[in-house]
Amino acid sequence: MISVAEALKKVTEGFAPLAAEQAALGDCLGRVLAEDVTARMSQPPCAVSAMDGYAVRAEDVAAVPVTLKRIGESQAGKGFNGRIGNGEVVRIFTGAPLPEGADSIVIQEDTQADGESILINQAVAAGNFVREAGLDFSEGQVVLKAGRRVTARDIGLAAAANRPWLLVRRRPRIAIVATGDELAMPGDPVGPDQIISSNSLAMTAYVRVLGGEPMTLAIARDTEESLREVLAAAHGADAIVTIGGASVGDYDLVRQVLDADGLELSFYKVAMRPGKPLIFGKIRGVPVLGLPGNPVSAGVTSAIFLKPAMERMLGIECGEQIAETALLGCDLDKNGKRQDYMRATLSLNAAGALTTTPFDRQDSSMMARFADADCLIVRPPDVPAAKAGERVEILRLDVGAQRI
Repeated sequence: MISVAEALKKVTEGFAPLAAEQAALGDCLGRVLAEDVTARMSQPPCAVSAMDGYAVRAEDVAAVPVTLKRIGESQAGKGFNGRIGNGEVVRIFTGAPLPEGADSIVIQEDTQADGESILINQAVAAGNFVREAGLDFSEGQVVLKAGRRVTARDIGLAAAANRPWLLVRRRPRIAIVATGDELAMPGDPVGPDQIISSNSLAMTAYVRVLGGEPMTLAIARDTEESLREVLAAAHGADAIVTIGGASVGDYDLVRQVLDADGLELSFYKVAMRPGKPLIFGKIRGVPVLGLPGNPVSAGVTSAIFLKPAMERMLGIECGEQIAETALLGCDLDKNGKRQDYMRATLSLNAAGALTTTPFDRQDSSMMARFADADCLIVRPPDVPAAKAGERVEILRLDVGAQRI
């Protein structure tokens, strides 16, 4: 049995970034960039007005009030075709190109118009309310870095940079294999000795949230033949995730079937709670992660091991992560020899400090508590008792705006 840190290192080292593919910009939400995105044009492409008013030469309005002559108009998409000279102004609107010769904008509230005569009541300095060319970004500038998960804002930025296509990592194909005679799918007839297969559906959703393509296979029954048949359907997957059957009972067949199929075992069993019976290895070069069957155990081990594995395939460089902490909302006893991951909620105390409170029961079969949890409290092996108000490490149960 190895430590969580050792197991995590072995898992992340067992995966590599997938190949890149080109995708239309509108289809890139949530995808991970495989290369830096550079601007194909500057934004704005020329100096433009930030306000409605009049384009002037600052030297002409150094002493006010002063009356200047309007010689034209500049609007967004249709600039003034000419040059402003001494004593002249051009009516201008927000986003319109700054006319040649002008260097400043006087807002319309500081003016009075009488036909073509414009009374300026406010002196301005050069550059007033002018957005210079390239204020946002310049042609050739890197606007988005490789390894970034694309957001809606990023799509807007890439569009402004005139990038209709982006190079993104291929979505990892994750084969999901649930095992057990006791499992029935939601809506199917449920026998007296059966339960609903919640893990496979939860794992399918989690893989999607992480940016992968789930391959949900049939439920493998508690025979070697059934398990081999289902595993054979995982052909073409970038990784295989089995759920259940990883323990040491007479009907826990995953390990022996994988061994017989040529599993190159990296580790079996991790010093953690929940999630001790965890398998990791490779079959013919394809990584295999064998998760425990208890619903919470499967969810917790996914957050700790599957998430970084998929981030590795997607080319997300996480680097050295700084542990997040929160104040403990209640007393905790001394921990045992396994690293504990306690399901907990987050809140703000009266002083506005982030506080975490574990549920009173931590049974690994209690999905309702897991669904209500905001985070996991991470307690290292043999850590002493902790008092309310002390700082503890937490692991949030979310990916972006979504929980796992």
